[in-house]
Amino acid sequence: MGWIIALIVGGVAGWLASIVMNRNASMGIFWNIVVGCIGSVIGNALAGPLLGIRGSVQHFSLTGLLIAFVGAVVLLAIVNLVQRNTVR
Repeated sequence: MGWIIALIVGGVAGWLASIVMNRNASMGIFWNIVVGCIGSVIGNALAGPLLGIRGSVQHFSLTGLLIAFVGAVVLLAIVNLVQRNTVR
C-alpha cells in the first residue's frame, strides 16, 4: 500500500513542480510521477543534512509532500539548465 501512496504523492509533487517551472505542457502523468519520486529523494538528501528534516512519500504527510515538491523543483531546474545549454 505504501508504494501506491508514494506514486500518488510523487505525482502530485511532480505536477505542482511542473506548473511552477512552466513545464506542465510538455509532461504527462508518467513524467510527473517520475519527477516527484526522484524529487523526493533529492529533497530528502538536501533537507536531511541541512535542516534535519526527513519526509516520506510512503506515508502521506505535508512535510513529505513539501520536501518532494522542493526536490522536484530542483530537479526540473537542473533539467532546464541542461536543456538550455545543449540547444545552443
